[in-house]
Amino acid sequence: MTVNKNLFVYDLAVVAIMKNEAPYIAEWLDYHLLAGVNHFYIYDNESPDNLKEVLRPYIEKGIVTYIFYPGKARQYEAYSEAVRNFKFFCRYMAFIDGDEFILPRTGSGIVEVADEVFSKNPAAGLCINWQIFGSNGLEKADYSAGVLERFNRRAKRNWVVPVKDGRPGGNAHVKTLANPRRIRFFPNPHFPAYCESCRAIDAQGNFVDLFFNDPPAVEKIVINHYYVKSKEEWENKVRRGNADFFHNNYFSIKFDFFDRNDEFDDEILKYRENRQSLKISPESSEEIILRLTGTLFEIFSGREMPPNFFEDKKLQSKLLKEISANLERRPRDFFEGNVETFLICLKLSSYLKENFPDKKIGKIFEEISLKALLVSLHLNISFVDARLVLDELPEILKLKSPLTKNFVEVCIKILSLVKDTFRQSGDDWRGFSEADYLQRLLSLF
Repeated sequence: MTVNKNLFVYDLAVVAIMKNEAPYIAEWLDYHLLAGVNHFYIYDNESPDNLKEVLRPYIEKGIVTYIFYPGKARQYEAYSEAVRNFKFFCRYMAFIDGDEFILPRTGSGIVEVADEVFSKNPAAGLCINWQIFGSNGLEKADYSAGVLERFNRRAKRNWVVPVKDGRPGGNAHVKTLANPRRIRFFPNPHFPAYCESCRAIDAQGNFVDLFFNDPPAVEKIVINHYYVKSKEEWENKVRRGNADFFHNNYFSIKFDFFDRNDEFDDEILKYRENRQSLKISPESSEEIILRLTGTLFEIFSGREMPPNFFEDKKLQSKLLKEISANLERRPRDFFEGNVETFLICLKLSSYLKENFPDKKIGKIFEEISLKALLVSLHLNISFVDARLVLDELPEILKLKSPLTKNFVEVCIKILSLVKDTFRQSGDDWRGFSEADYLQRLLSLF
């Protein structure tokens, strides 16, 4: 079933791992805020260029979650970690680099494009093709002007060249916007490994099974990829190295090959100007808390939260007790097929406990969510739901609730349901099979 979109802290978050992007990051953040991104998870891969200080105003406003992430070749790990830690807070996640700008060519926001595509062709992920921009013939870096102003010439929209084993490169490459709860892990930065039976599509509704899509789908949405910038900036990039290779792969890439300046294109500047006129402002933390509490109340009670809910403590206590007591009287169709929803409710209850002064509200909704989740797990559940529960089981068992012991029984049921599939699934990012993972978990009891 479709999850209520008001149940998420963020409609769309962007995940990126960065190094030495301080001169560009403000323009990149401001642009994507205008395009409809609500939050950013920035993994700082040991930047020596004061990146955190440039990010500080965005961190203080709650727009950026900053994670220091040292080490070599950690891009796949950062993406997988972001999914693991934040997938229940974000309706969509996009995974891009600091030189990539998502451009909806319809004039609407990124989320509106994704909603429209998925409404016609339900899928786990949306693959967005690159549009590679060149240097505009510039030799020197000029940080007084933005990337979008300096570079307005690109390769032809259908520029595709074979790069390896006959696979298409150039603008055939894609990056991903997805439902993060359908992602298992990232084997490469372009295209995640999805849960069984889940697939990705392009904006035309065509299935995409790898990290390239040929011919490029460019009618509705693209990613402007400012890959080389000026010659000086390219040389700086080469010295910096890759986030996804232990060796420096840029040494084998020729500047002239990607310095494509075939066509003039200032569409992104016009888009930014039009979006600025809409005066888009992000939700405040208080507005987010109010919306989340109201949505949790409505899901479990079946009615809107009273406007005086927070002020009238007696009414608040009475209503929450009623919701908990009446939960088991809800019809079967309230529980069946809603494992994902109740897991999100559980995570958001913890979020309320951490971010709202009255921790009692979050605690009561946590208990209600656990009850609802237990009931739903005893009904028919999908394999994707089974994966979600297994992945979250260690966190569920840490909760200080008498209900958590009942999840041991549920674990055994789920293991019985999916053990043959797990046996065949091989190893994932944990380094051992899902079946082994669950057996180790059950051994704790």
